[in-house]
Amino acid sequence: MSQESDWPARLNLLYSAVVADVLDRIGRRQQVMHTGIAAVAPGSRLAGRALTVLATPDREIAPKHPYAGEITAVDALRTDDVLVASTCAFSLWGELLSTAARARGARGVVLDGPTRDTSAIRSMGFPVFCRGTHPADSLGRVHVEAHNVSIVCGGVLVRPGDLVLADDDGVVVVPTDVADQVLTLAEEKVRGENKVRDALAAGMSVADAFQKFGIL
Repeated sequence: MSQESDWPARLNLLYSAVVADVLDRIGRRQQVMHTGIAAVAPGSRLAGRALTVLATPDREIAPKHPYAGEITAVDALRTDDVLVASTCAFSLWGELLSTAARARGARGVVLDGPTRDTSAIRSMGFPVFCRGTHPADSLGRVHVEAHNVSIVCGGVLVRPGDLVLADDDGVVVVPTDVADQVLTLAEEKVRGENKVRDALAAGMSVADAFQKFGIL
């Protein structure tokens, strides 16, 4: 059993599809976010621990303490964190918060809502996965109630500290209570898939490869 501190590095060597397969295998079949959440820049990937953000519609157009929730959450980010935000209709995120998050060692952001400043974010190379774009600011539209609480993002329950992996195929969440098991099984599956790939490339039929390795 590995140290928890090793989990983000191990996760970063995997890919979302194999992790999703393993989660299915152990009965955790609701861990993949819906298809609307995708990378601002194709080819982006992130792997780390969830710092969750609970976002709700703002009831005040001119709040007394503007951006207070966003500021507190971003300043709480640490190395290997991934900021994961619940459903919101307007842009909670942009270039300046991306700059701050990267400086704090965060691995990226996953939003069940839009972002803005996408050209700048792409130029930065900071991984942001979101549900489209929208130029309107969050001020007076989105209220961050809390961070590091349980949320729903992309249809998946995400708890603080859960592992998050995102790549071109999508976003998958690994609950901490099964993290070491999932990582170990996923690493084993990758080794098995490498053998299957070599066998198929050498001309073995799909049927024979599946009979021999049990992987497809």
